[in-house]
Amino acid sequence: MTKKQIAVLGAGSWGTALAMVLADNNEEVFIWGNHHAIVDEINQSHKNAHYLPDIQLPESIRATLSLEEAISHADMLVIAIPTNAMRIVCKQLNDTLTEPKIIVHVSKGIEPETNLRMSEVIAEEIDATKRKGIVVLSGPSHAEEVALRHPTTLCASSHDLALAEQVQDVFINNNLRIYTNEDVVGAEIGGALKNIIALGAGISDGLGYGDNAKAALMTRGMAEITRLGVAVGSHPQTFYGLTGIGDLIVTCTSVHSRNWRAGNMLGKGKSLDEVLESMGMVVEGVRTAKAVYGWAEKLNIDMPISKAIYEVLFAEKAPGEAVDMLMGREKKVEKEKF
Repeated sequence: MTKKQIAVLGAGSWGTALAMVLADNNEEVFIWGNHHAIVDEINQSHKNAHYLPDIQLPESIRATLSLEEAISHADMLVIAIPTNAMRIVCKQLNDTLTEPKIIVHVSKGIEPETNLRMSEVIAEEIDATKRKGIVVLSGPSHAEEVALRHPTTLCASSHDLALAEQVQDVFINNNLRIYTNEDVVGAEIGGALKNIIALGAGISDGLGYGDNAKAALMTRGMAEITRLGVAVGSHPQTFYGLTGIGDLIVTCTSVHSRNWRAGNMLGKGKSLDEVLESMGMVVEGVRTAKAVYGWAEKLNIDMPISKAIYEVLFAEKAPGEAVDMLMGREKKVEKEKF
């Protein structure tokens, strides 16, 4: 097979781990980053110690501070940046691209000001003449485990299934299994909203509650995610797959999860400002909780768990009080119609 040149935009943990997968697959990989020290470390010692301590990177991976250099000969762009930077970086890409590329994004979130999914933000900012298509690569995956080459499964989702299959072929290997799906909306809704529920799972653990509480939170949280997802055009079956329940499980139950760790600190009494300062990395669920709160109200979608977490984050509601509110709600029938 012909070697492809792929630009990974973002030198954080997930971008670096995916660059390792591509290098293992014998692709030519450039990482674009905006921190001199990280770029120099990747090029000189083949490490990214800040994000992936103790991991040795393949020597074939190259890093650059120049967006133009990273993408100039790339066949495919993999966008692995925080969602709050997506629009800015896509504007830069639109100004820099000279020919259409396959665009893969792995960022999980909803833009608060617009309620747009990340593929929609990309489509708004990058001219259609400069992209061959957009693919969402998502699923239950911690960068730390992918970098250790532990078995992991993801899903490549695109309205163009042939394009999703191209991405599948590029990433799949003995350690990373890739499935395909045409439900882009469901993949992005599941990937973004599970971060809110993971904050709640961390809060529950921080309060000292046990497995019963977390199982209930995850199950009813998935009901909320599906409710909103179906309302905006996704297929309910998607939420039973990798980008739905799979991603929810891994994010709600692991200490690798930034959202779980942030929620855990909130449950133990720290303020949101204290939590975000101590994390030192983006906690996507915080931004998504703000977006989904207004979105659910606008669409008249009942999302009590997401609302309670929003109120803990932004309305100074005590975590214990939020739990009491959820447990004291009126009686409901579990089965829902979609």
